[in-house]
Amino acid sequence: MDWTLEVVVLPVSDIDRAVAFYRDQVGFDLDHDTVNEHMHVVQLTPRGSGCSIVFGDLPSQNEMPPGSMRALQLCVADAAAARAELVERGVGASELVSFGDQDGSTFFGFADPDGNTWAVQELRMRGEKPLIPVEARGRFGA
Repeated sequence: MDWTLEVVVLPVSDIDRAVAFYRDQVGFDLDHDTVNEHMHVVQLTPRGSGCSIVFGDLPSQNEMPPGSMRALQLCVADAAAARAELVERGVGASELVSFGDQDGSTFFGFADPDGNTWAVQELRMRGEKPLIPVEARGRFGA
């Protein structure tokens, strides 16, 4: 049986500010932003990922204090290009750190406005072999 991780709840203090950060600055795709008399829930997905982040004002989404999520990890084919893109969009990103020459040894990090932190790992193989093939992305919403 396959078990897939598809959603991570992210604790934020301001839903609209978090949407603007993750959609407009980081570049995640906005899957839905649902507002009604009972809730405000948002889901965003990093391009090419099978896992999304969700935040909102439901009690179960607010069990962790805003900013308490640490070291969520993203993978990219080119860390220098990804970092440059984030910096160009106004995201404060750390310098690149490399622990060797092998694939997977280069990282940088950034934080959202609440202080939730992200590690970004370079996996050059993702450029040649994406986790979700490009031709399948439109069919699966990724």
